[in-house]
Amino acid sequence: MTGVVDFEPSAPSLYTFGGAEPVAVVKPGQILRTSTEDCFGGAVRTVDDLPSRVCQRFNPVTGPFYVEGAEPGDTLALHFAAITPARDWGMSATFPHFGALTSTHATATLQPPLEELVWQYDINLQVGTVRYAARRSDFAVELPLDPMLGTVGVAPAGGEVRASIVPDAHGGNLDTPELRAGTTLYLGVNVAGALFALGDGHARQGQGEVCGVGVECAMRVTVAVDLVKGVATPWPRIETDHQLISIGAARPLEDAFRISQRDLITWVVELTGLDVLDAYQLVSQAGRAAPGNVCDPLYTMHAAIDTNVLRGATAYGDSHRRLRGLAETLW
Repeated sequence: MTGVVDFEPSAPSLYTFGGAEPVAVVKPGQILRTSTEDCFGGAVRTVDDLPSRVCQRFNPVTGPFYVEGAEPGDTLALHFAAITPARDWGMSATFPHFGALTSTHATATLQPPLEELVWQYDINLQVGTVRYAARRSDFAVELPLDPMLGTVGVAPAGGEVRASIVPDAHGGNLDTPELRAGTTLYLGVNVAGALFALGDGHARQGQGEVCGVGVECAMRVTVAVDLVKGVATPWPRIETDHQLISIGAARPLEDAFRISQRDLITWVVELTGLDVLDAYQLVSQAGRAAPGNVCDPLYTMHAAIDTNVLRGATAYGDSHRRLRGLAETLW
């Protein structure tokens, strides 16, 4: 198909946003099919593979991809048509100095750090489950399979290079479970070509990613790509069939909350023509908020509102619906 770009990475090699040459060119209106490694680079394969021993780096992403015609001040629209586990297993872990409930350099405490421990999850694609099994008892439970990408972003502005583990206005390690198949992610373009990359697949993840990692899994990804010319997007935004979501990243967590809420309110103003305080009141009563992660160098929060509350307002020229239709041509 001329409208499809296939790119298969030979090995995980990119750990940044910015500072890398593109691996492929994608035109607006085309569909990209690629694959991603897990956050461990595939090195953690059993419960005996402690990440501190087998991993040199963390959170590889596939890319960057150059989007033809993308310029600073545009918005990149990425509609995720499919995110499918590439293996029948996923891995998770606790780390001595990473996660929401352990000592870190930024939250120094006197108690010992947590033990490093690994869990293996069995993934059943046919049934749609992820099997949790406790390490120190015979407790086990089947959880719903809910594949997502933890990390999607573009090159930052000003020639900056950011580690792929960091979330910020350019996207990056957002770790929001809403970034699943069927959603459209909007990112502000900072450099020519946008230079987007993606990775960090999770077979599922709870809100907050409290221990620091989801059920980490390699993924096969199909994404429809488009540009919204001349429209800037200050923070990452997600559109689903029923919701608009703004994402903020900062420390402390309340600042990430404020960023996401402010961005959603200003977005609602743009879409409805409401006065700022009227939109503030509407989002206060009809909105929802949840953490993406509370473990990375910056924390993420998202603010969401149901689109039916906005009385038919459409975002970005109805890009979500158009890209969903484009993705459906594959099936």
